Amino acid sequence: MKTIYIVRHAKAGLGGAHTGDFDRKLNEVGLKAAHFMAELLEEKGVVPELVLSSPAERAISTAKIFCNILGYPKERLEKRLEIYEGGAGRLLTILQEIADTNKTVMLFGHNPTVTSFSNLLAEGDIDSLATSGVVRIDLAVDSWREVRPGSGKLIWYEFPKKHQ
Repeated sequence: MKTIYIVRHAKAGLGGAHTGDFDRKLNEVGLKAAHFMAELLEEKGVVPELVLSSPAERAISTAKIFCNILGYPKERLEKRLEIYEGGAGRLLTILQEIADTNKTVMLFGHNPTVTSFSNLLAEGDIDSLATSGVVRIDLAVDSWREVRPGSGKLIWYEFPKKHQ
């Protein structure tokens, strides 16, 4: 059994004249939501063995907040440009390349890719993963190499507005 938590980055400000999409920072709402969701996952007993993130500022900042609250060493956080640039198929390839010693993985990325990826893995019908939203998908496989479209089961989908 393997488990993946797919997280959409928290809400970010708009890019300005000197700030491109890649460098957009979390806004105040996003910071609060990221802390809230990380604390919710801590209450659920989530302990990631591997954390992967897009290197874009808003994704990596969200990932660092989660790492801090969940006790994952930030220096072990892996930045993968393919998460920022690639689609759901590329994320599937990344997943299939994970070492089997990791049973629980957390991946931080962007829409529409994280929604498509969640739906691809679990044949779900999530319209759009909310900012700071997290899906848990369990995979009845012994090796990450065995993961295929539809091989996962959506266990839950949590997002900040669900708890307001």
